[in-house]
Amino acid sequence: MKKFIFPVLCLLAFHANSQTQTYEIKTEILKWYDGKKAAISMTYDDGTLNQFKVALPIMEELGMRGTFYINTGEIPGRKNEATFIGRSPQVILAETASFPTSEFNIFERAGLIRFLDMPNAVSFHDRSGAAYEQGRKAEAYRILDEGFAQARALKVTQLTPPKIIDGPMLGWEDLRKFAENGHEFGVHTISHPRLAVLDEENLIYELEKCAEDIERELGKKYLFSAECPFGTENERVMEYALEMFPATRNRMPEDFMEEFNRSASFDPAKDYGKEYIQWQRGPLSKTSPELMNSWVDAILTRDDAWLVLVFHGIEGIGWEAIPEERIRTYFEYIASKSEDIWVGTFAEVTKYMRQRMASQVDIEVSSKSIKVNLTTDLDPYWYDQPLTLKTYIPLAWDNVKSIQNNREFELDFGEDASGKFVQYTYLPNKGPLVLQGF
Repeated sequence: MKKFIFPVLCLLAFHANSQTQTYEIKTEILKWYDGKKAAISMTYDDGTLNQFKVALPIMEELGMRGTFYINTGEIPGRKNEATFIGRSPQVILAETASFPTSEFNIFERAGLIRFLDMPNAVSFHDRSGAAYEQGRKAEAYRILDEGFAQARALKVTQLTPPKIIDGPMLGWEDLRKFAENGHEFGVHTISHPRLAVLDEENLIYELEKCAEDIERELGKKYLFSAECPFGTENERVMEYALEMFPATRNRMPEDFMEEFNRSASFDPAKDYGKEYIQWQRGPLSKTSPELMNSWVDAILTRDDAWLVLVFHGIEGIGWEAIPEERIRTYFEYIASKSEDIWVGTFAEVTKYMRQRMASQVDIEVSSKSIKVNLTTDLDPYWYDQPLTLKTYIPLAWDNVKSIQNNREFELDFGEDASGKFVQYTYLPNKGPLVLQGF
């Protein structure tokens, strides 16, 4: 498990020559970007049409950006198709007549059945996979045996890629435009299988080949985060996924964060003893606006909460589709709280937290300036999220400007119980920033 260093709070005593008062100069990395009280990420699974035609334009109207976990197997222009990798399907089918499904063959059979050219092939896979993950293994075996009995009765001999997306999908050219506008894209496999019941070769193929298409069409930067289908937290799947991608929405095993998935119970009034809380909620077609709003209100009762919203279908297309009117009203409600809420992509919020926890602040003070240096050991390719710093300054300073790499900006200052301060953004490892008083 990765270890992160808590940000150092720097305290120095400053004695101004013309003053008799002693000033305490300190700098801190604020918990959320721009000093907000909480964070929200809008995430979408599958990449269905109205996520982009309906929900995305509403977000852009309100200045928000989202994260889209896409299945690449049905995108026009894809290179990699969903494929069964393994022994001859005819041999496996013949064996199912003599040998029932068991712990010894479930991965092979669960991987094959979704490709059989017969009704409900994908359903047999999905239902058996769900039962297996929930510990109901005998039921998982029974479901597969029923499916293969149907295949034998129908004399199925052909394989066909599973159809899992409802309606048409946009092509890569459209997705590139959305990426250029600041939206995040991530891996959601080629064809949305239950990864927990695939063998190693098929599991890796689904993740790697989805990633390969996304990297080729959108760029490597969109391989930062992934979501393994059905929100799985299967340990074997997570071991592979967390090795392949810097982050997954399924699980983020960080020492500094407590996670609550979509089925978990979270008490907004409880102190969980961690620096951050990640709380996932999945609005469905019948989820009331009042309940959805209550999630937003709940995170504003704390200063450590990150609400990760998980959407699927939008306006009649996709699983549990939410009407456009409700999406608009909900996003407008979130936007009305923009003074306190940072809406960032899943990658942006993840990077911010990790960088904050792994960064070191050093300051040097003189009568007219404070030199701030922010450094981290995280990989600069992935970790490029500006952090928000707050530095307390001498009361005698009437104006302040920041100078970094020959760029100057005049800063507004505020006051709180600890004194006069300025707030500014800073990307780690980009050289010292000087606050100059005048």
